[in-house]
Amino acid sequence: QVLAEANPGRYGSLWRWFDEAYVLLDLLLQHHYLGSCSASFAENFYSLKRVPTAQRGPHAPATAGLPRRNHCKSLVLLVLVPYLKGKLEKLVSSLREEDEYSIHPPSSSWKRFYRAFLAAYPFVNMAWEGWFLIQQLCYILGKAQHHSPLLRLAGVRLVRLTAEDIQALEKKVGATSSQTPGIKTQVQSAVRKALGGIAFSLSTGLSVSVFFLQFLDWWYSSENQETIKSLTALPTPPPPVHLDHEAGSALLPKLKTVCPLCRKIRVNATALSTSGFVFCYRCVYSYVKTHQRCPISGYATELQHLVKLYSPES
Repeated sequence: QVLAEANPGRYGSLWRWFDEAYVLLDLLLQHHYLGSCSASFAENFYSLKRVPTAQRGPHAPATAGLPRRNHCKSLVLLVLVPYLKGKLEKLVSSLREEDEYSIHPPSSSWKRFYRAFLAAYPFVNMAWEGWFLIQQLCYILGKAQHHSPLLRLAGVRLVRLTAEDIQALEKKVGATSSQTPGIKTQVQSAVRKALGGIAFSLSTGLSVSVFFLQFLDWWYSSENQETIKSLTALPTPPPPVHLDHEAGSALLPKLKTVCPLCRKIRVNATALSTSGFVFCYRCVYSYVKTHQRCPISGYATELQHLVKLYSPES
């Protein structure tokens, strides 16, 4: 999005086909993880795997993959269903804009159809979300084996990776690296290594990429620009005033090189980060340790707020 906004002529088409490119990459990624780890990318990240619901007895190792039918169902429900749902939401949004501007004549059958569709979509979406909510509540209460209806439709359920699964995954990696016979085997091994490298790069760079994209989205958002303008338009705050007018409080001397406490030329100049005033180190250390406040402004101050100042000659 940032590239498309910066150079629409060159990168605009990439942004227009972003959903399709993302679905293709997601399809390859999920296919790789379902075949090698019996789990989606996110599920493998959290040490989970998918097992067929109808399977009885001990579970097959994660490296065995899912049965072909469950594998295909999982791919469709992991990749295509979210893609179609997103496209449907965009279609509904565009139809609502058309309905507001009345592009079609009021008497056209198409206008009546999509108005009925727009009227029914909120109820269909509510039923879809309610289905997910009921399934999650049943899972929390121990009445269901699946936390998501999509897992139930795929005929699988999630279980934790066991020690045997982790050992099998490690052995599979070692076995593919030790096989060297034949050119065909070497080509297959190189392809597997390339796919594994891509998957590893995606998994390790996922958190950094998400943070970076969210930061760019926040930085270029209109709300953030308005906030920056409002902050920079604020006047400079005045310097701290003398808050404590008791008899024992120190007053500022006329000469800037004189310590307000000992009334002598400063030695080992030290500033307070809470107020910005400068004193002798020994004077302000003893004062702050005893009173825990700034001698001039009265602001609450601790020893960690002492900042040693060094002249350019030193």
